[in-house]
Amino acid sequence: MPLTISILTGSNVPIYRQIVEQVCAAAVSGRLRDDEALPSVRSLAEQLVLNPNTVARAYGELAREGIIESRPGRGMFVSRRRQIYSGAERRRRMEQAVTSLVAEGFLLGYNPAEIVELVEARTREAAASASGKPSNRGGAR
Repeated sequence: MPLTISILTGSNVPIYRQIVEQVCAAAVSGRLRDDEALPSVRSLAEQLVLNPNTVARAYGELAREGIIESRPGRGMFVSRRRQIYSGAERRRRMEQAVTSLVAEGFLLGYNPAEIVELVEARTREAAASASGKPSNRGGAR
């Protein structure tokens, strides 16, 4: 399935970060498979009407994080999943992401229960997508 990325220009999340997050989500959910080729920097920049440097920055960060890898003369490919972070680093990164999510939720007017409900629903969807099983939307908890 071709990679589809949507950019929100009014977002407080930088465009390169939006690309990073969407490629990560696609790789984790299985929409992008191990060893699958990504669009070239130029191709993705043209598709999204962005400066190629923005896409190159996103790809650079994805490569540093071990999500994608460069294959000289062939392009960028999704890396095989492996754990590259220590337990402490994984925890730090997750706490940083959760702090950002909670702050954004409150900024948008959500209450704590609504934030938790949205996170639980998205977690179930991602787990179901990764395992190939249908998600239990709206079902009993």
